[in-house]
Order: sequence, then C-alpha cells, then structure tokens
Amino acid sequence: MNQNSLRIVIGTWDRLREHAARVRHEVFVLEQGVSPEIELDDEDAVSVHAVAYDAQGEPIGTGRLLQDGHIGRMAVRKLARGQGVGGQILDALIEQGHGDGHRMLVLHAQTHARSFYEAHGFQAAGEEFLEAGIPHVVMTRELARG
Repeated sequence: MNQNSLRIVIGTWDRLREHAARVRHEVFVLEQGVSPEIELDDEDAVSVHAVAYDAQGEPIGTGRLLQDGHIGRMAVRKLARGQGVGGQILDALIEQGHGDGHRMLVLHAQTHARSFYEAHGFQAAGEEFLEAGIPHVVMTRELARG
C-alpha cells in the first residue's frame, strides 16, 4: 500500500465507533477468537481512537489511547498487514500521548508483535501473561519532555 494513500483519523469513540469496532471485531473476535463481550469495554468512551483508512476510504486499522497513557486495541485487518499501517497508527497514538502530556506510554503487546513495538521504541517490562487467552507482555516507552 502506498503510504501516501493511507489516512489516519484521530477522534472520540462517538465519532469513530462504527469503523473502529468493525476492524476490532474482524481481528479480535473473528480471527483471534476473543469473546465479543470483553472486546468492547467502558474505556472506549473515554479513550482517544485512531482509525486508518485506505485510498478507498475503507477502515483497515485502529488503536486507542486511554486517559492513563495505555495504548490498546491495536488491530490491522489481515489484507493490510505488513504495509506500515500499524506503525502509522502507533505513531499517531504516540504523538497524541505526547501532546496530552504523558511521560510514559504502556501497552500489553501480543507476544508475536513484540518486535514491532520494540522497533517503535517500546521495551518489555515484565513476564509473559495471558489476556483473553492470548500471550502478552507489558511494554513501555518513555516520552521526551517539552
């Protein structure tokens, strides 16, 4: 995918719910077998969301930033993986976190994606654990001040 044809929109759950939820349902519920009852939660309403759109305006990826500096629900549709979509979503959320004044960002990375997050400046900060039946590791990234 041409990086220039990708558009990242940052907004509230009210604004981006339809598209973010569609991507998350496809990736987490249908593909990874996460229960739909736990995939959407109360944090959605108070988080900042990012949705990536392809050149045709189709939502192909999403992520969110919670008020406490946790990044989560990073998901890219299978058809768009390996094309830099996740990296652009993550970069947008990091920039948002910096702008919101967070000194550190935290995320629970699925272990298969650990190297992806390391490439974006995150470091593992603990042992592997299960979340929704999937192996994860806590990762952190300090943000520069100023």
